Order: sequence, then C-alpha cells, then structure tokens
Amino acid sequence: MSRYQQIDTSNVKTYSIQARKSKVVTGDFVRPWCAGESFLDFYQSLPKILKADDLRQLVDLIVNARRREKPVVVLMGAHVIKVGLSPLLIDALQQGIITALACNGACAIHDTELAYWGTTSEDVAEGLQDGSFGMAKETGEILNTTISRAKSSTKGFGEILGERILAESPPFVQYSLLASAIKHHVPLTVHVAIGTDIVHQQPNADGAAIGELSYRDFKIFAQNLTELGDGGVVLHLGSSVIMPEVFLKALTVVRNLGYPAHGFATANFDMIQHYRPGVNVVTRPNLTGGKGFAFTGHHEIMIPLLFAVVKEKMQIRE
Repeated sequence: MSRYQQIDTSNVKTYSIQARKSKVVTGDFVRPWCAGESFLDFYQSLPKILKADDLRQLVDLIVNARRREKPVVVLMGAHVIKVGLSPLLIDALQQGIITALACNGACAIHDTELAYWGTTSEDVAEGLQDGSFGMAKETGEILNTTISRAKSSTKGFGEILGERILAESPPFVQYSLLASAIKHHVPLTVHVAIGTDIVHQQPNADGAAIGELSYRDFKIFAQNLTELGDGGVVLHLGSSVIMPEVFLKALTVVRNLGYPAHGFATANFDMIQHYRPGVNVVTRPNLTGGKGFAFTGHHEIMIPLLFAVVKEKMQIRE
C-alpha cells in the first residue's frame, strides 16, 4: 500500500468535443505545393495558422492602406541593405507601396558606397586591429562634406545626400535608395546618433551639421506620421537599434500636437525579436487601437516574401 493518498477522479465532469471551441481545424492546414503553380498560389496554400495567418492580415492591411491612400512607413537598419535588398525597396518606392522611408546613419553610408563603387561592408575585426576600420577616405569625404555644406540650408540629411547622389549619377546609382527616393518624391530621412557611424571618426566630420540635419529629418519624419491614423502601416525592417526610439518620440510629438495618430498597424521583421522594437514598434503604439505583428526570420527571405505578396495582391481588385 502506498503511503500517499490519491485524489478520487470518479466524479470528474466531461463534455462533448463537439461543444468545444478548438483553435486548430483541418480546414486551416497547408495545401501541399504543386510544381508549376504561381507564387500567389503558393502564398494562398500556406496554413491559416499563427504567423502565416498574421502575414495574411498584414499584407491585407498594407494593400488596403495604399488603396485608401494611407501611409506605409518603413523604418530600417543597414543590414537590410547589406543582404542585397536595396533593389526590392527601390521597386517598392517606385510602385508607390512605401510612402516614407526612415533609416539610421549606417544605411546612408552603405547606400553611398554602393552607389559610387558597387561594394560596401568592410571586415571590422581586421580593420579594428590597426585602427583602419572605417577610415575609407572617399566615404567620409562624400558624406561629411555634403552634410557640412548643407548646414546653412533648410534641407535634411536624407534629402541633401540623395540629391547629390542623383545629380552626380555615379556608376551604380540604380542601387541607391537615397537617390531613388529623391527621384520618386518619397521622403527618406536619416537618423544619426553621434559616434555610431564610421564617418564620425574622420577629421572632416562636423558634429553640429550632422546633428542639425538629422534633427531636421526627425521633424520631417514626424510630419510623415501625421496621416497614420485609421489605417496606416509602419514596418520596422532589420536589426536597427535607433529607429524604434526615433519612431516612439516622433509619434509622441504627433499625438501631442493633436493629430489622430491611432488605429494603425505596425510590424517588426527581424532575425531575433528584441525588447526595444517589441515594445516601441509592436506593442506601445497600438494600446489605443490598431494591431502589432512580429515576424522572426532572415531579412533576405522574409522581406522579399512580404513585398512579393503585396505586389501580387495589389493587382487584385476584390
């Protein structure tokens, strides 16, 4: 005989499974892919469960936003450029899917290097050993002189640098987000923290000019958020530390000034879900209405998937 008493389960109540609400039903399962089908067929074959269903919802929100002429604002870090996605985002600018693009200082650096030389992203560990990391002369000359000379103007960081790249039309200008944004009249803002970018290390860096032009871009970015309410979308793409903070502060300014910036959707696409974009992009902005999404996966797979589906759905008039 056991020394321990067992509970008596003879009077436990049960009910019919047919009366139960279940979260998984076979009608939501994946439909196996058939060779030769279209991309849209593949998308529609995905299960209507968890993140696949979230993706469906987000795509529909983006498509509906553009059909209603509501903004689709993209915040991004430089890794999106470094994995080869500039042509994708440039296409989205041209197609009118993205209405405003806000990025960190590293984006401007990699975009500039790609436009002029078709290459970017040095070996940091190697250059750090002898102090040569970030000391490419030409990169610093283009960014720092452009920003320094524009201090007396009224233009922001993204606008002035994009105008220079577009005007000089370097050999690989077709890969420049900054130049494309100027060409297609899409606001592109650059948000810099002093000391975070390689060009700040060089002797021609002008901290006052960098701060002034980046602050102008903060105000331009905030203006781009004023129409978000009731159906806009904000996408945070990539491992950006600074952009979730900039977004939260700009949104605060917009709401403080009385703009009805509520009831919009947000989404974070990253390889790992971090605290800052999780709360500042996905959760906090939607406490007064709207919906936030989080998608985990490699940028070079997830972001092309998103924009490919949006383009397909934009062609369908329901």
